[in-house]
Amino acid sequence: MLTLILIGLLGGLITAVSPCILPVLPVVFLAGGPDEPTRPEPARTEESRSEESRPEGTWSEETRPEAAADGRKAPRNRRPYAVVAGLVISFSFFTLLGVTLISALGLPQDILRYVGLALLVLIGLGLILPPVERLLEKPFARIPQRQVNKEGSAFALGLGLGLLYVPCAGPVLAAITVAGARGEISADIVALTVSFAVGTAVPLLIFALAGRRVAERVTAFRTRARKLRIAAGTLMIVLACALAFNVTDAIQRSLPDYTSAAQKKIEDSDVARQQLSGLYNNTNKDLARCEDGADELRSCGKAPAIDGIAKWLNTPGGRPIDLASLRGKVVLIDFWTYSCINCQRSLPHIEAWNRAYKDSGLEIIGVHSPEFAFEKDPGNVADQAEKLGVDYPVALDNKLTTWDNYRNRYWPAKYLIDAQGTVRHIKFGEGGYDQTEDLIRTLLQQADPTVQLPPKTGQRDADLTRDRTPETYLSNLRIRGYIGDPLVDDKPTAYRMPSDIPLNKLSLGGTWTAGYEYFTAGRDARLAFTYKAKNVNLVLSGNGPVEVLVNGKVTKTLTVKGAPTLYSLVDDDTARQATVEIRPAAGIQAYSFTFG
Repeated sequence: MLTLILIGLLGGLITAVSPCILPVLPVVFLAGGPDEPTRPEPARTEESRSEESRPEGTWSEETRPEAAADGRKAPRNRRPYAVVAGLVISFSFFTLLGVTLISALGLPQDILRYVGLALLVLIGLGLILPPVERLLEKPFARIPQRQVNKEGSAFALGLGLGLLYVPCAGPVLAAITVAGARGEISADIVALTVSFAVGTAVPLLIFALAGRRVAERVTAFRTRARKLRIAAGTLMIVLACALAFNVTDAIQRSLPDYTSAAQKKIEDSDVARQQLSGLYNNTNKDLARCEDGADELRSCGKAPAIDGIAKWLNTPGGRPIDLASLRGKVVLIDFWTYSCINCQRSLPHIEAWNRAYKDSGLEIIGVHSPEFAFEKDPGNVADQAEKLGVDYPVALDNKLTTWDNYRNRYWPAKYLIDAQGTVRHIKFGEGGYDQTEDLIRTLLQQADPTVQLPPKTGQRDADLTRDRTPETYLSNLRIRGYIGDPLVDDKPTAYRMPSDIPLNKLSLGGTWTAGYEYFTAGRDARLAFTYKAKNVNLVLSGNGPVEVLVNGKVTKTLTVKGAPTLYSLVDDDTARQATVEIRPAAGIQAYSFTFG
């Protein structure tokens, strides 16, 4: 068990510094920040009356947080410990027992997520509005020290964050999640969970303590406590909205997975595999003969069945797919879950293989094995699959039956099966796409020596990228390729669009407000971009129509609604040079162009 505890501890440490933790870091940092100044209540003297007249959010030498009026040291701010403790306890408890409790009570699968979002909003309102904060502190009012009451609200904040905490899942977290989903709670699983939680807590606590240190030492924090509390509360509410609408996913997808090498070295080592595999039975143990990411095809036994599926998506009439019916075809099974950033980053490659090789005998099946309860909702999965461009069959493995059949322990994980139904290759995590595509092509040629395969998707992408218009941000500081009237920062300005726009250049017409994050359309707004690519996409937000023209002809009208979302402006069969123009309604915000 000691080895299992060490693996859990190191796995937690790696998880706590991964890109997936970034959305909660600002809140954890501010959790130890400025508090409202607390003063002792001596008899009313001339000095005390003078103290009462002091501006809000400032201290005299006697009432600074570091010292009480009677010379004794003020209570130490322990909110960083409280918020991290709440996060770790909440995450650990509900990861292990959340599914069981929700099922027993007959509650919606995503109830915990909604509770976490509501709690985060309430804490944010409490920082902005003192009456709300006093309401949140009432459960701790029996405890006489006011400082303990503050720590209680910080603990409640940690509980809410724990419900929203979606770390990148490696083998350790996968083992914990699967055990919790099945209700198989053993001493080994509890030890693994506690050690993982402790490992996660250490970096988060260091970050929270750093926030406390800054708040105590920087004069601006101490003299503007009230304003900073309002800013912290606003940030929490904004974070809750961003999490609710999955805005944070786009940020995480854009970051490299810089912890993957360390995670594989620790969690996917021979020792870790032996320890974590011991938590399950020996079913389909032949799959262990397939080394992760091997350069050549192996024979790893018959492909296990796809069992225990709650629902199928993207199949005729929602009918299930039996692997036995796919004999003669090459099958790629991809284990994924929609909130997993690593999975989201791998999906474009899988979608490209599906487009390129489906007619050559490749069948791709996505097995959606949920990491959290809210990912079991079929409506949530269908909505996110559509947004992520997943149009191949998806099996909702809500009970993790198929996950167990394949002895899987990673999101994402790919299992390549030949035409005879034998598993020939396994790839855990991101990367290795060129290698996997080579093996797909080899198996397709083995299944049908006469097949005419298209060029590799990676090669086609490389050929196109040489001349393709680069990604362009609509930012007053980062924009490139702009021509026309000089941009005016953060002020509605009327622009004149030139008659000729060269390749890889863009220009504005009508009224626009050029900001750092996005450009906001005003009256008669137009934007034209001459590009070379097959596909043109633009991130837009707001509410209203956007008319799209290509070479002066109207091709479509988009209906923009809500948070920033990627919209397709052009989707041609081949790359070409053309000018795309948008005419958005006033108030629409445009963020960045991407080209494919």
